Amino acid sequence: MKIENTIITKGFILAGLMNLSVLIFSRLFTNTTIAEFDPIVMSNFGLLMILIWGLAYMSVAKNYQQVKWLIGVFALEKLIYAGVWSNWMLTNNLADVYAQDLMAGVFYSIYGINDGVFFAFFVFVFVQKCKVKNSQ
Repeated sequence: MKIENTIITKGFILAGLMNLSVLIFSRLFTNTTIAEFDPIVMSNFGLLMILIWGLAYMSVAKNYQQVKWLIGVFALEKLIYAGVWSNWMLTNNLADVYAQDLMAGVFYSIYGINDGVFFAFFVFVFVQKCKVKNSQ
């Protein structure tokens, strides 16, 4: 299956925008509930790093063809976050987050699903770029 380059470019931009949405959920880093429920991964520093990853995705949107291995790193990063979220969901009560703050609850409800979707996207692009290099 092949996807047009313009769609892939939009996928990188969308991945970046989804990461930048942490600004909304964190209320520009003032929402303490997010960090309270996962102080290691979702501290304000962790949220800032999510923004930086988002900027990295958008920075390669138009020239992703030249950075195959970086796309592989993006996939690995998304796999790690999806795994951390899965573990968090198994060991925490999402209702407790919602009881404290709606935006934090929505954030914890969707961030791992988002990371899983973009993990699949980055893997797909990485595999496509590997096939192109190997067939030449």
